[in-house]
Amino acid sequence: MAQIDIRQADITQLDVDAIVNAANERLAPGAGVCGAIHAAAGPELAAECAALGPCPTGEARLTGGYALRARHVIHAVGPVWQGGERNEAALLAGCYRNSILLAENHGLASIAFPAISCGIYGYPVDAAATVAIEATLKTLRDCESVELVVFACFSAEIEAALIQVASHHAL
Repeated sequence: MAQIDIRQADITQLDVDAIVNAANERLAPGAGVCGAIHAAAGPELAAECAALGPCPTGEARLTGGYALRARHVIHAVGPVWQGGERNEAALLAGCYRNSILLAENHGLASIAFPAISCGIYGYPVDAAATVAIEATLKTLRDCESVELVVFACFSAEIEAALIQVASHHAL
């Protein structure tokens, strides 16, 4: 089973095989972590994303990492929180599952996630942490190449929520 590392970190500075971008469906540069990743990667990332076309919510796409330390960026489109009655949990779980499976299918050993949908998309942190940890653990059971999953938290609140959920699972 892969190692899971939960810490406050700037995802754009991590030296991993892939970082995950909390992307929009157009895969266009946006605000928050998406904007920071695009700014750090350089304009080539936006050009490759434009060629990939739209990505439905819950799915993920792989691009190069360009000027980032990470070799790749996995763009996962999280759901906008609408009260929890519009399949948000399943769509968010799909982001984690599909990102890990993309990494696995490309033989990547390390992947770092931000708190998908917890920024401008408004997903409640505690609920998102539960989905993130549970979907990650379930997906990793069938993986051989992924050895490290980092949850790069932009705040102490998100870090604490992920650690709390992880403490209830055998990591």
